[in-house]
Amino acid sequence: MSAAGAGPGSREGHREPRRAVDGALRADTADTADTADTADTADNPGLAARVTTRRGGFTLDVAVEVAHGEVVAVLGPNGSGKSTLLGTLAGLFDPESATVTLADRVLTDTDAGITVPVHRRRVGLLSQQALLFPHLTAHENVAFGPRCAGQGRRAAGAVADRWLAEMGVAELADRRPSELSGGQAQRVAIARALAVEPDLLLLDEPFAALDVDAAPAVRAVLRRVVRDSVVGGQTVLLVTHDVLDAVVLADRLVVLADGEVVEQGPTAEVLARPRSGFAARIAGLDLVTGTACAGGLHTLDGTLVSGAASEPLDHGDPAVAVFAPRSVAVHRERPAGSPRNVVPVRLAAMEPQGEVVRLRAGASGRGPAWGEGLAADVTPAAVAELGVEPGDELWFAVKATEVAVHPSGR
Repeated sequence: MSAAGAGPGSREGHREPRRAVDGALRADTADTADTADTADTADNPGLAARVTTRRGGFTLDVAVEVAHGEVVAVLGPNGSGKSTLLGTLAGLFDPESATVTLADRVLTDTDAGITVPVHRRRVGLLSQQALLFPHLTAHENVAFGPRCAGQGRRAAGAVADRWLAEMGVAELADRRPSELSGGQAQRVAIARALAVEPDLLLLDEPFAALDVDAAPAVRAVLRRVVRDSVVGGQTVLLVTHDVLDAVVLADRLVVLADGEVVEQGPTAEVLARPRSGFAARIAGLDLVTGTACAGGLHTLDGTLVSGAASEPLDHGDPAVAVFAPRSVAVHRERPAGSPRNVVPVRLAAMEPQGEVVRLRAGASGRGPAWGEGLAADVTPAAVAELGVEPGDELWFAVKATEVAVHPSGR
């Protein structure tokens, strides 16, 4: 097991974690009462965790649930606590206060003084880097976990054969890690994590280190494997910055910011109706925070953003106004006519987005603070016609009919 937070995916500062073997070895059959055998799959309640921990000046205070066979993606900006959460669930970090139950087993209960060791938690952890044992072949790497859990050489070898085949790399069984590509090594690493039959698989940005050609293939294989009826539906908690990972793999999203859960729900719902700035950005939407009012939303500086409420809201309720960058018109001069929402901005960046160019707004001395970060998608022809470049003062305009007002997640 890669030490959560200690590898390339680490972003939260904390002390050196306990060392462990990738795949969080499955518990011996003679576990103690607090590591009793897993309940029957049909009655397996999955993961329920409440964690509070402090590392330096950072505090993580979250509650997370993952049903048996469910895939939940955890998203958030750097430093929001994602890797710290995974490391705590894996048993690599000691939280100040936590209760973690998995498949009816108590893994952590700080009040009761219970902390199940890493190798008995039945939790697999996979990070950006495969971290295969360099002196072992792919087959030996995958068989390592079952062997350490007490299986004989032949039985462990059969498990390794099965998972290498499931991951589409059976022909690479005799190769050492130095003879594998990045995508091949990550497939072997996933096979190794699954070979110990974890009750929970933790994935810490598993595709981030792969090139653009390898990542889609590994993602597709992982989706098939975790959904496979032979596996019975793998319970997964996935940390990612990539919205495509969430769309392809996750049933639900949990969004963290500053160590807290600011938004969660079904993947399609969160991406279609984001209630946090980070979720809006990964969904490719513009978002403005404020409070609900008649006709739309009042920002913190009192500006009215006109739009339609997606559901009944009381005056003064925390709310967000959301609209698509493609609905934003860009002007050199303040536009007259139908647009109800007009904001002065300074152009900060120009980003190619397929067949359009995304104009990203920066801070402007003449505009409101909430205008920073807004985006407008325009055609290359429109960019040429406007003759814009970073640093130019512009006007962004969007019709009220394009703005949806949702209750806020905070």
